Amino acid sequence: MIIPGGMWNPGNLTEPVSGRHWNPEEIHQQIIVRVKALIAGGIEPGDRVLIHFGNSLEFFAELLAIWQTGACAIPVDARLTPFEVQKLASAARAKFNVVDDNTAESTLQIVSDSIVRHTLDVESPLSAGMAEVTPSVFPRLDDDALILFTSGSTGQPKGVVHTHRSLLARWTTLEQCLGTERYRRSLCVLPTHFGHGLICNCLFPWLAGCDLFIAPPFKADLIMHLGEMIDEHRISFMSSVPSVWNLALKTASAPTMQTLERVHVGSAPLSENTWTQIQHWAGTEEVFNAYGITETGSWVAGTTGGPVVPESGLIGEPWGATIRIMEDDRLCVPGETGMVWLHTAALMKGYFQRQDLTDAAVQGGWFMTGDIGMFDDRGRLFLKGRERDEINKGGMKVFPADIDEVIEQYAETLDACSFGFEDAFYGENVGLAVVLKNSSDQAIVGLHEWIGHHLAKHKHPAQWYFLDEIPRTSRGKINRESVRQACMATDPYDLRQLLARSTGKGGN
Repeated sequence: MIIPGGMWNPGNLTEPVSGRHWNPEEIHQQIIVRVKALIAGGIEPGDRVLIHFGNSLEFFAELLAIWQTGACAIPVDARLTPFEVQKLASAARAKFNVVDDNTAESTLQIVSDSIVRHTLDVESPLSAGMAEVTPSVFPRLDDDALILFTSGSTGQPKGVVHTHRSLLARWTTLEQCLGTERYRRSLCVLPTHFGHGLICNCLFPWLAGCDLFIAPPFKADLIMHLGEMIDEHRISFMSSVPSVWNLALKTASAPTMQTLERVHVGSAPLSENTWTQIQHWAGTEEVFNAYGITETGSWVAGTTGGPVVPESGLIGEPWGATIRIMEDDRLCVPGETGMVWLHTAALMKGYFQRQDLTDAAVQGGWFMTGDIGMFDDRGRLFLKGRERDEINKGGMKVFPADIDEVIEQYAETLDACSFGFEDAFYGENVGLAVVLKNSSDQAIVGLHEWIGHHLAKHKHPAQWYFLDEIPRTSRGKINRESVRQACMATDPYDLRQLLARSTGKGGN
């Protein structure tokens, strides 16, 4: 486990797809040379460093090297468009940027005013040997360790700031509640730029000495061979999201070696049917819904505590957190639904340079999740829905406000509202209602191109609706649920046919 003072006990690190592997000694050497490179570049405690790639051996070496110097790491979603990278980089005001071979040239141009280093531009680990490096300051408990931007890539970015204290609280709590034996060979197929994948799936077991197998995120061809990967690497644990299982259960042969002992599923509760199917496919009863929010260091509750009969919406018991269900200012009784509030030592420091957002979300040390839930008469947490606008597309949070801001900047747009709708594969997908000055083919194709240049692909609307007017409340506000219901009562626009007609190619 990592502790202030720069000591940690990482396990082996392996990329199953490429076959690359670092043992703890090699990891230590790789961290040393990156610490030297950061110091040579003039890094100081408290500086912020953008990491423009993820899910690789080098990503983890860079992360620990940044922490070793007392600086703060900001993982970046490599799928962001130049427009989105510009917004994030401007908000982060990072002094350093670390890139790899896959970093887009446009990103390099955007961050050219700061210090940019390629992750392989370091002294050879062999020539470095095991020589120790002593930065001016080791990380301290209350130093900023991690900023995870969860929304606002098109407007005002919202970055969750975690300190070493909050991260250590999360990992210590998980170790106490879950142990580490089941996690000794952990597989991650989730992105390392958000909490579920990075803080819990990767760093919790790996820094406790377990072996970590890190794969490219959300790759369909990889998921189709998931059972084979589990068998080949004798995986004992993996975490995922429902959309991964929607694909795996349909296309991947089940593992045959019986090494998989525990499975976590986060981002959205499993249905009873899918839950049972995963248990059968994985060959283990220990399939847990894992509930967590980036602001609380991810996993705060799950279905542990003995044999569990799958039930739709069931989360289970807290993992080192206190949970209460509130209706207005009243504590709900068992069986009554209300808003889920969380109290945990792993709570974020706050939103980066957004005290207004922090004050709105945190009250007296309690975090308002925006989720609607209830406790049953056994004290188990169930999730019943959410009040938040965010769209949970295959475990990736998509924020409608980000999409609306881009659509509204298109010259032909009069009004716009994006929303989530049920999707058989992703769980939820993005719908778009838009009012254009002129709904000509040229204007629609232009809007499609505008979106392509300004939004990462996973944020692109899957269903389009062209309206004469966006429904609003009597106070002039948009109610996304009302817009969704109005659109779902009609057929979506056939954008694919238009694009094929206009360009000779298919569309979204």
